[in-house]
Amino acid sequence: MAEKYSRATLTRNFLKTITRIKNPDEMLAEASGAGLEKTLGVWDLIILGVGAIIGSGIFAVVGIAAAGNVDGSALGAGPALTISMVIAAIACIFSALCYSEFATMIPVAGGAYTYTFATLGEFAAWMVGWVLMLEYAIGFIAVACAWSNHFVQFMSGFEKFLPAWLANPPVWLVNDPFTASKIVAANPDTFVPTLFGMPICINLPAILIVLLITAILVKGTKDSTKMAGIMVFVKLAVIALFVIAGAFFVKPDNWTPFAPNGAEGIFAGAFLIFFAYIGFDALATAAEECKNPQKDLPVGIIGSLLVTTVVYVLVALILTGMQDTSVPVPAEFLKAPMAYCMSLAGQNWAAGLISLGSLAGLTSVLLVLEMAATRILYAMSRDHFISKRFQKIHPKFKTPALLTWTVGLLAVVGILTLNLDVAAELCNYGTFTSFIIVCVAVLILRKTDPDRPRPFKVPFSPVVPSLGIITCGGLMVYKSMQPSGSAILFPVWLGVGAMIYLLYGFVKNRLNENAIHNEKVHNKKQEILK
Repeated sequence: MAEKYSRATLTRNFLKTITRIKNPDEMLAEASGAGLEKTLGVWDLIILGVGAIIGSGIFAVVGIAAAGNVDGSALGAGPALTISMVIAAIACIFSALCYSEFATMIPVAGGAYTYTFATLGEFAAWMVGWVLMLEYAIGFIAVACAWSNHFVQFMSGFEKFLPAWLANPPVWLVNDPFTASKIVAANPDTFVPTLFGMPICINLPAILIVLLITAILVKGTKDSTKMAGIMVFVKLAVIALFVIAGAFFVKPDNWTPFAPNGAEGIFAGAFLIFFAYIGFDALATAAEECKNPQKDLPVGIIGSLLVTTVVYVLVALILTGMQDTSVPVPAEFLKAPMAYCMSLAGQNWAAGLISLGSLAGLTSVLLVLEMAATRILYAMSRDHFISKRFQKIHPKFKTPALLTWTVGLLAVVGILTLNLDVAAELCNYGTFTSFIIVCVAVLILRKTDPDRPRPFKVPFSPVVPSLGIITCGGLMVYKSMQPSGSAILFPVWLGVGAMIYLLYGFVKNRLNENAIHNEKVHNKKQEILK
């Protein structure tokens, strides 16, 4: 029976309370009555996984990973980027296997948040949920802004056919205030309207795509998967076009030296390209909507990683064969490497199609990221960390409509106010933290609940989870050693999350326990009276 919430709970039993785990059987029972429609099959999961992984990474980050930054803050791997990609994929595989074990054992919404609640307790679960919000919500906002940049670039190709305001929109209409201020600083003649001395800037394309994605997700997960499937087909077709057409313009001399910056460049490339792989963990958050999670989730998670690794390696080979990455490269190569290489080869028609494919790729990433964010918050609402109103399911579409719209509107606020250069870096730490905790949680549950049925088991445990902890932890340390404000802001983010838990989440959960306690007492009195 639940203990009554009192001052004693806050003092003598505080540590016992915040480390109290939630039984997986209780999670499964709650999920069975939640009302989320089970519509996802194995191919739907692979499509979602590929849709989440192949996005901004392959269309943008791959250029920096190959050639490094212009200011020298990041070294390039050169043609050895293929090795960097394999290293990053291996680091992901260790965590992916751990995600697969949990997803088949506890197939409920929430992903790493849920798995932490079953192993490390209430406080750790809240902190993981808080970190995942950093990863998915800010990542969602950053990708929306990247989508806007690609859209503006794509529209500029039609300046001969479109009005000037549409082909080349004003700066204040397609940028956040921070980005616009940098543009104005570089070009003082750039016009930006002001109100009471404050610049008025809205990234209109980013806001519109966020609202469109939100509306699609409200309509249903299956419909969202269909759209993601179309986007995945388009971007894979465009990537295939680049690989096939680009192969005719490859110069083998560009592959030497193979690793211009040695091992340091290879590992720097692995660190950068690692974030082109994140997204497979979002599949675990949709476990509750799978038709056969025990069988399909491991195939979806591992399958999407393997498909994307093959695609990435092929792109890296052609890209570094067309452009010499051992010498300084043009800024255009760093922003849109595939389109730039095709333009350099005189194939402007292919460059235009690749730009269109990049829009499709980023759109599918947006779908999966927002879906993952809403499913984690849905699980947190079910655990009384946030309002139970967010558990409400749309009567027709069987989706958490209110929660989805809330996430979408908060993303709009973020687009209008966040400094994305700093915020996006914080996502890196969120990703590493969640991966490490899932690996730790597998080791814990193997000891605390060894008899629980595991349709999929991580092979060679505890070696594989330990390697996941070491590889992700090593990359996290590597990032923290680089000069960056995010290394300081991440602990601040964790501190804010801890304060919110102590002042709101902890109290709300104890009050809920009181309500359960009082209801049981009332029911027992009624039985006695009868």
